[in-house]
Amino acid sequence: MTDFGSFDYIIVGGGAAGCLLANRLSADPDISVLLLEAGADQRWIWTKIPLGYVYCINNPRTDWCYQTEAEPGLNGRSIIYARGKGLGGCTLINGMLYLRGQARDYDQWAELTGDNGWNWDAVKPLFLNMEDHRDGPSAHHGAGGAWRVEHQRLRWDILDRFAEAAMQAGIAATDDFNRGDNAGVGLFHVNQRHGVRVSSASAFLDPVRHRPNLRIVTGALSDRLVMKGRKVTGVSFQMGDKSYTATARIETILSAGAIGSPAILQRSGIGDAALLQSLGIKVNHALAGVGQNLQDHLQLRSIYQVKGVTTLNRQVRSLWGKAMMGLNYALFRSGPLSMAPSQLGAFAKSDPSVPTPDLEYHVQPLSLEKFGDPLHDFPAFTASICDLRPQSRGHIAIRDANPASAPRIAPQYLSHEADRVKAAKALRLTRTIVSQPALAPYAPLEYLPGPDFTTDEQLAEAAGRVGTTIFHPVGTCKMGRADDPMAVTDAALRVRGLEGLRVVDASIMPRITSGNTSSPTLMIAERAADLIRATRRAHH
Repeated sequence: MTDFGSFDYIIVGGGAAGCLLANRLSADPDISVLLLEAGADQRWIWTKIPLGYVYCINNPRTDWCYQTEAEPGLNGRSIIYARGKGLGGCTLINGMLYLRGQARDYDQWAELTGDNGWNWDAVKPLFLNMEDHRDGPSAHHGAGGAWRVEHQRLRWDILDRFAEAAMQAGIAATDDFNRGDNAGVGLFHVNQRHGVRVSSASAFLDPVRHRPNLRIVTGALSDRLVMKGRKVTGVSFQMGDKSYTATARIETILSAGAIGSPAILQRSGIGDAALLQSLGIKVNHALAGVGQNLQDHLQLRSIYQVKGVTTLNRQVRSLWGKAMMGLNYALFRSGPLSMAPSQLGAFAKSDPSVPTPDLEYHVQPLSLEKFGDPLHDFPAFTASICDLRPQSRGHIAIRDANPASAPRIAPQYLSHEADRVKAAKALRLTRTIVSQPALAPYAPLEYLPGPDFTTDEQLAEAAGRVGTTIFHPVGTCKMGRADDPMAVTDAALRVRGLEGLRVVDASIMPRITSGNTSSPTLMIAERAADLIRATRRAHH
């Protein structure tokens, strides 16, 4: 084991949270920071062009290419579970949608942790601080930060008509999902700058790479934490065929994501004692919640064939269409190559009794059988809808002590009956929208899941057939109160019962946010940076 040196802070994971943390902590020239990333320093063109996600997901160059266990709720299917690989993490390959969730989400975090520093009034300024909205500062948006937010650069008639149909079905129009209440239908804002993807690496890391007190190491696969009693003193990692140990003088910070962080803890002997003992791993600190509380947004993909309107399906099947797409992007940074996976969104209620929207639509002017397959040869659109607040809970568990082994991922989708009931309601709502007059001229015909599914039980079964992840795993190292036996961290993100260790990524969410999780993860890192700096000031 080779000594890699000592640093004040070691950040394990160069994804969304890790890049922002590296930026904020290294801003103090008196602090030394080591950032370890298992993937590469990505410069591939498809991590810049927005439509490049189709080449990045399920590609071992940019994706860990995880698979879930066979899921009973998905009729025994195992599905891909994409996680970004490289500096920038999932922001290299995600949908680029800028969404914060609802004020209610964060007020609940405050209740669950006993810390009002997590409520909406406290976290909203953190979102504004990091943001650079194209329209400038306002009551709901910031400007001058690193996290660029823009409007989308193209429209589709079929999406405009879907939005009109949603309004006819009772969903009001909105021009902004980020005011604390995201109800309505409208176009998503995206993390792009002039039609180019903005990742956490390009936003937060690239501007500060020159800092002499920041060491960035890629190709470093973190194995386990180094401990002396109850104190974490650093991390051991592998580069090529060599093993190294780096020492943290102040703190080690796990930012390896909802899959990576619990796996590193478990390999370090921190987690459920029975699991660790079954794998022959010494129990250094029994902590039952590690890897538990996995939550994700299951999207139910409805596909409708249409007539008399342009969709991307036909455009990509002609050489002329592809040539025009390339030319449009090269000249104007516009057209389909500038597309986020979903352009139109809607937030709606599954039932009038729920206080805020609990369903989210991602609507796309395209269709395919499953991710990685070619687009269909008929014109169609996809209306995916997900349950924003699922009751089902899954788990993450390592298979062995080898850091190169993919962990077992069991989201346990639709395992809670309430989720099955809501899935049926969601599919019915989609049919209600599509049946409105605005879409009638295009003769929409349900291709997936298919019109034969009519009863609630049949629709719940259809949800198991068409459901797939929208790649929002959270919660596997959740924060919580001292009397919560499943809480892994406290409200300051310190791992309970240990010294010198925090977890800072989506895994600390006690409950999933009511929307996409990328920007909330950055907000978590922003608050963590404040907490870490405050701790250092208190000790100096």
